[in-house]
Amino acid sequence: MKLKALFLILIFSLSLIVGCTNNQTTPEPAPTQQPNPSNETPDAVTTASIVDNAEDFEKAISNTGTWIIAVTKDISTNKELVLDGEFKNGKKDDAGKDIIQRKIALYAQDSNRNITARYTLTAPKLTINSPEASIQHGTFKGDLYVSAKNFKLVDATVEGNVYFTNEDAQSTFSMDENSKITGTKGMAK
Repeated sequence: MKLKALFLILIFSLSLIVGCTNNQTTPEPAPTQQPNPSNETPDAVTTASIVDNAEDFEKAISNTGTWIIAVTKDISTNKELVLDGEFKNGKKDDAGKDIIQRKIALYAQDSNRNITARYTLTAPKLTINSPEASIQHGTFKGDLYVSAKNFKLVDATVEGNVYFTNEDAQSTFSMDENSKITGTKGMAK
């Protein structure tokens, strides 16, 4: 009887600990990423960077930053920004290869992945040099210069112009039906 009671207390305690554990993880510092001229395999796999100010945002979008940059409020800067570096998102594709991805998440979500808030990033210019990058569920105010392949807007608004610096960037760009660009879209001059 005592063994059964001890077992039930142990099960209850474990359930309580697991149920009360916060699923939100603190971002780990990103490893330093070296340039990758061969474009074979990225040098870094990182976790998310959660930011609420321009200085931390700039660090997170650098080539030593993280694969996902999640903002927690509107951010504004008068500096020109550059999303740089090639990153793995920690997942594998159907062939078992690491998935390359970079995401600027301008939103908050609940545990069921419902969007609970949308944020605005304001800068005079944002250049996208990271391949497989996206801006999702928020607004960028400024001009966007896309130099990397497969950049996409997902339920996002660009209040400004979108310029492509090369044909590959332009031909592989995509945006869903919920996204919009208020300015012009075309090749940079």
